[in-house]
Amino acid sequence: MFARELATKTRLVILAMTSILAGALSLQAQTPLPGPKPEPITGSISGRVINESGQGIPNVMVYARASVTFAPRITATDSEGNFKFDGLDSALYMFGTAAPGYVMPAPDPEAEPVYYRLNESVSLNLVKGGVITGTVLSSAGEPVVQVQVRAVLIRDANGKAPKSVGFQVTRTTDDRGVYRLYGLGPGTYLVSAGGRNSFGSNGAYDEDAPTYAPSSTRDTAAQISVNSGEETNVDIKYRGEPGHAVSGIVTGMPEGNPSPFGTNISLMQYDNGVPINIALAYTPPGGKAFAIYGVADGEYGLSAQSMSAPGSSGLSETRHITVKGADISGIELNIKPLGSIAGHVVLAKSEIAECKNKRQPLFSEMVVAVRRGEKQKPAEPLSFFAPEGVPNQSGDFQIKNLGSGQYNFGARFFARYWYLKSIVQENSATVPPAKTTAANSQTDLAKNGVTLKFGENISGVRVNLAEGAASLHGSFKLETGQTVPPKLFVYLVPAEKESAEDVLRFFANEIGSDGAFALNNLPPGRYWVLAQVTPNNETQPEIKGRLLTDAETRATLRRTAEAGKLLLEFTPCQNVVDYQLPVPPQPSQKN
Repeated sequence: MFARELATKTRLVILAMTSILAGALSLQAQTPLPGPKPEPITGSISGRVINESGQGIPNVMVYARASVTFAPRITATDSEGNFKFDGLDSALYMFGTAAPGYVMPAPDPEAEPVYYRLNESVSLNLVKGGVITGTVLSSAGEPVVQVQVRAVLIRDANGKAPKSVGFQVTRTTDDRGVYRLYGLGPGTYLVSAGGRNSFGSNGAYDEDAPTYAPSSTRDTAAQISVNSGEETNVDIKYRGEPGHAVSGIVTGMPEGNPSPFGTNISLMQYDNGVPINIALAYTPPGGKAFAIYGVADGEYGLSAQSMSAPGSSGLSETRHITVKGADISGIELNIKPLGSIAGHVVLAKSEIAECKNKRQPLFSEMVVAVRRGEKQKPAEPLSFFAPEGVPNQSGDFQIKNLGSGQYNFGARFFARYWYLKSIVQENSATVPPAKTTAANSQTDLAKNGVTLKFGENISGVRVNLAEGAASLHGSFKLETGQTVPPKLFVYLVPAEKESAEDVLRFFANEIGSDGAFALNNLPPGRYWVLAQVTPNNETQPEIKGRLLTDAETRATLRRTAEAGKLLLEFTPCQNVVDYQLPVPPQPSQKN
């Protein structure tokens, strides 16, 4: 009995940390490599938590996590909603907050994380959460008591699917069969009762297949819209159909040195590559067997992840299984060590007079990140390790706990007059020679990325930052009565032929309703300027920079921009302001 209670408490602690870090503060950054420790730069960050009306929300918890640490710092707002963190070391910080009945607006799945630095001010906006409530009745019309009901987010308020495991809220019904799910962010949800669960037990309904509202399987489930501050009634007629069991063993864990947190086994169901459902089994330290009950017929991905200390965690490859009319047993999930990427950030100063006395980027305010390059690749199970690294004071960085796959590189830094010049790696056995350039025997990682295997440790990556960046700030020239069309972007495309394949010279910025735009950290040189409305049959994420690394997309943009004959040339450290560009005609609508 004691062992079961201990395991349950451990699981609840892990789940709580997952909710806080993944939902409010994003995922854990990597610990920087050791290096020289100069006199630390310390300071404070203050801010305010407000509601939709701009009023401060008192007595709510605020979480601040530096990009170099795991555990967040926590404080509370005062009676006016203000908060302040003192004694902070120089770093990039992410903030989150939680208040009963309120939620933070869902971030754009394609947007980069929002970081804050010392002495900056933070405004955290909370909106009133929506509510889904209703009654769960049996086929005989009787209340179904103490069955778990869950709502899983499948699209946010802007119609975009989440890029990680969808947010979900779970509650049990009372003695009347009534449930109430509150604190839901605006968006579209699937609501189900009974069946499989994440951590813990559903009691009498463990082994039932989930019943989706109104009385359906997953394929025919109703999609429930939730708005901020509104309540939606969704009754469920409980089917009470038996589910199936998925069971097996976990292998590959270090013998004699099991994970102190045990192992999570994740069962995920996908919608166009996005996980919309998840059930978790748990094996305690030293355990191997697992079982997940109440699984309905369908296609799933099954994987295991050890919860070891940073640098020694492991992950199994995802097993794709089909549940159809019967239990599945005897599955073996082999946990393999995760890989890493290590390198160095190089800062190249400029001797040009216009660039004298400009602020140099701080390594402590920099992040080198990798992102999976495969399209529609199913997400990995819950992860406590973000795919990013923070350079130490010598510029060395390491990105740990990476699964197998193809990764693209990027860097975030905060210095107006610096730009990302290149991300390269010297030739080695880990990089196919066909992707190298004959001139310098280097691989252009910014363009080609890198393919990593389980347990592989890649080194020798060099991120080159150079001083001399320019900037472009302007607006679109609107005629009287004219408005900015939706999905309008401004692009900068390199005009020099020798730079046609330099992915770090392609820039894009979506234009707001006021017509203003800003492009910063631009490498000096000549650019074609293009304003273009995205056709309705193309999705927003396809033009947010990810496909700008695609050769065909780059070539198309270059041809279109060159035909427009709008040319700009930037000199080192030049700031172009009040630039005006005519709005292009909006593409005709096709029936």
